[in-house]
Amino acid sequence: MKLSPDLAENLRAIVESPSYRLAQEDLDLLRQEDLRPLRLQLELLKTERILHEQGIESTIVVFGSARITDQETACARLAALENPAAFTAPPTERELALSHRRVEQARYYEQARRFAQLISTRFQQQKRCDFVVVTGGGPGIMEAANRGAFEVGARSIGLNITLPHEQTPNPYISPQLAFRCHYFAIRKMHFLLRARGLVAFPGGYGTLDELFEVLTLIQTKKMAPIPVVLVGREFWRRIVDFDYLVSEGYIAPADEELFTCVDDAEEIIAAFERFHAGPMAKGTPR
Repeated sequence: MKLSPDLAENLRAIVESPSYRLAQEDLDLLRQEDLRPLRLQLELLKTERILHEQGIESTIVVFGSARITDQETACARLAALENPAAFTAPPTERELALSHRRVEQARYYEQARRFAQLISTRFQQQKRCDFVVVTGGGPGIMEAANRGAFEVGARSIGLNITLPHEQTPNPYISPQLAFRCHYFAIRKMHFLLRARGLVAFPGGYGTLDELFEVLTLIQTKKMAPIPVVLVGREFWRRIVDFDYLVSEGYIAPADEELFTCVDDAEEIIAAFERFHAGPMAKGTPR
């Protein structure tokens, strides 16, 4: 039946109407405030489904500052700041001091990179999907850990997060294991659902938030104990006075045993070996 122009126009309006879209294709619907529980569920299910399909059995979580760079980059930035011909206005004392600190902090980048190389080689060369490195997928320490795995031909996971200033994923994540989250809470769940260890390098609010959430979950027995390794004895001794928390009665003496402080990649591996003595020695899953 040939439609009149009015009916043809009305049919076009029907097909293009938002109400006619399939629900799963209606992004305007999914973005509505009252559908947040559904978005939370989808964000949980998508990553979980892919990790399961990829055969990821267990992970090692690596946290740390996004602002720390590798040695070469840190030294190049310092050299640029110290070149008066490169600036119309000289850098401030704070900028120079911080750039010097970045050169010193680059050792953490190299240790994260080294650790990821060691743990990834140990397990993935056996064609296993245990102790797979997972990071927040961004720059700094996260990049270093993904890079270490990449350099030995191993897979690693990146759980990026949408931020006001969009965070670009680092280029060392395995493409099939690169995820982007909107909700910090769901991202934290993904970090821990398969975690068999946590390594925390120096960092700021984000690193401290993630670390203390894990310690709280272990302390309150909301999750099974895992080895928590803090890298950089001097940093952690200054940033948190755990002895003071014990002496004031805010935490129990046993709570200081929930983590270990080390300085290098080999010490991280040793801490994991003490905790996972059987699985790591025999190369078998827990």
